[in-house]
Amino acid sequence: MKGNEGMKRIHAVMAMTVGIMAGTLAQAADKPGFTDTPMLPGGKWHVHDPDRPAPTVVTPAATPGGAPSDAIILFDGSSLDAWRGERAPWTLDRGAMTVPSRASSGGENNLISKQAFGDVQLHLEFRSPTPPQKSSQDRGNSGIWFMQRYEVQILDGYDNATYADGTVGAVYAWKPPLVNPSRRPGEWQSYDIIFERPRFAADGSLLRPAYVTALLNGVLVQNHQAMLGTTVWRTVGQYQAHGDTAPIQLQDHDSAVSFRNIWVRPLPEDAIAQDLKGTGQ
Repeated sequence: MKGNEGMKRIHAVMAMTVGIMAGTLAQAADKPGFTDTPMLPGGKWHVHDPDRPAPTVVTPAATPGGAPSDAIILFDGSSLDAWRGERAPWTLDRGAMTVPSRASSGGENNLISKQAFGDVQLHLEFRSPTPPQKSSQDRGNSGIWFMQRYEVQILDGYDNATYADGTVGAVYAWKPPLVNPSRRPGEWQSYDIIFERPRFAADGSLLRPAYVTALLNGVLVQNHQAMLGTTVWRTVGQYQAHGDTAPIQLQDHDSAVSFRNIWVRPLPEDAIAQDLKGTGQ
């Protein structure tokens, strides 16, 4: 009996040990990673740290250019409720909104988002009038003004000679696009833009400029490009301190440019590129 009892105890201990090991392995499988690796800059996380929070799950759109599940829809073709015109509403017809004529609106009539944004990812589709009747800056001219200050140019850039820092894809009055991937007038074109707002100190001095990364028709035209400041025609841009958020503005440049499928994703602070030193990443 004593021998049998001893064997039973040994078997029980072995079973318990196997159970503990199985539980540990299961936990490791649920939370894979390493804690015996070097610390990353900032001293908060190990390389491959198992306790580092996983990214939030976002459902992508079923079709290219569609809004992901966490996007704010600014225009889906059905309503202009997310916008206000400076003088009058823009024209809404067959799923697109179009800059109205100056005669009907009574003058320059920029379109301004009712919601304010800072760091943001934006998707927008636009179409230049066809057939083109003008040239250079008077042909299909509009613009995306982040925070109502910093312009990425919209223009009919297809076989249309103009100054390089004013063509489509340019940071207007500063940086020409890397390439010109324009479609023909009358065809829908797409912008995908990451805008990082400037940072200011308490005394109003500039800590970090605004940056923009832009793809036109899926082609990179601005690569994390620093901006000079508020966009001004025929003038070098300069920064003036302002708040952390402001509306997005679509420009009325007296050309019947149309827009559709506009959505944005406000970006969290940790999505913005920083120097590694002292960031705590």
